[in-house]
Amino acid sequence: KEILSNMKALTHKREEVTQEYLDVSALSKTANGRLEGKQKITFETYVQAAYFIQIIEAANKRFYDMSGKRYRLMRKEDGNLQSATGLDLNVLDTWTGKVRNVKSLSGGESFMAALCLALGFSDIIQSYSGGIEIDTMFVDEGFGSLDTQALEQSIQILNHLTFGSRMVGIISHVEELKERIEKQIVIKKDIKGSYVEKIVY
Repeated sequence: KEILSNMKALTHKREEVTQEYLDVSALSKTANGRLEGKQKITFETYVQAAYFIQIIEAANKRFYDMSGKRYRLMRKEDGNLQSATGLDLNVLDTWTGKVRNVKSLSGGESFMAALCLALGFSDIIQSYSGGIEIDTMFVDEGFGSLDTQALEQSIQILNHLTFGSRMVGIISHVEELKERIEKQIVIKKDIKGSYVEKIVY
């Protein structure tokens, strides 16, 4: 009887400890994105996604106009249950009304999306950081993949960014840009290497 009583007490205690473990285990799996049947989103990614949504909204203010009022970026929410998700992108094509993977954009469209995301990221950082201002930005290539209309829209947006004390530097070989940009540092390359040919103020 004594052994049976002890076994019942220990069994009850084991059930309590097991329940505590299951609660903590479920919380741990949720925080680490390992909960079965759910999207694989870690707590860190969940927090980042909150900021990511704001960055996408800021990016769309430029991307929608730059793409000829056609595209809007969207955070992909229907994630894969087998792999980590949370910071993936889709794009809404307003001409067809369909949502598709951002990888389906053309080279020029991808460049515009990346540029707008960088600018949106800059906007959100400054809005949260108080005294921090991002006054200088360099854009390296990508303009060669744009058609005439997209190039013109890109230039207009970049010109708009230079109001006040902000400076935008463009690294490119596109002739249309050379004609539109007043201040230039022209780099040439020969058998001896690269050198500054001239500086235009």
